[in-house]
Amino acid sequence: MPNPRLTGLGCGLFCGVSMFVLAGLDRLLFGASAALYGVLFLLVSALSAVWVRRGDLASAPVVVPIAFAAGLPLLAEGEGGLGGHLMALVTALAMQAGWLYGGTLVAGVIVTVRKLRLMARRAAEREWERECERERAERVGRVRVGGQGRGGAAGGRPRPPAERRAAGPRAPRPPAQPRRTVPRG
Repeated sequence: MPNPRLTGLGCGLFCGVSMFVLAGLDRLLFGASAALYGVLFLLVSALSAVWVRRGDLASAPVVVPIAFAAGLPLLAEGEGGLGGHLMALVTALAMQAGWLYGGTLVAGVIVTVRKLRLMARRAAEREWERECERERAERVGRVRVGGQGRGGAAGGRPRPPAERRAAGPRAPRPPAQPRRTVPRG
């Protein structure tokens, strides 16, 4: 299975184009079946949530409803000009709201699980780095009895940013001097 990593814009384009093409195929081959379009939307929603890159995870649940609406005009059959087509589109959105909510929920759940796993992995990496730093400090012999090690905290650990003392106030800068615009002469 391919493992692409889509940006937020790429995820939106993938979803929108996929749903438009699938809606066209649905109309040509199956006579505009709303149930088939909904099932395909669930599949596209899941794929976009899996394929979006880590930095753009929040974009997947946002773009999938837009993509649902991108393919819907091909399935909504309206009569009587622009007003009739708009009414058919609004009616189709209202009638297919379950599929829309379901696909958005699928993308949201997948993205949430991916984000939680990413946060857990980063926490484990930070803990591993702290362990390595402690072991390195013990090997060098910098850890003293009573917690008076290099980091200042018990056990020689460096203090987390919240426990560090704030730096004193900086000396004020001298005022800026205006440039001379008239040549001396």
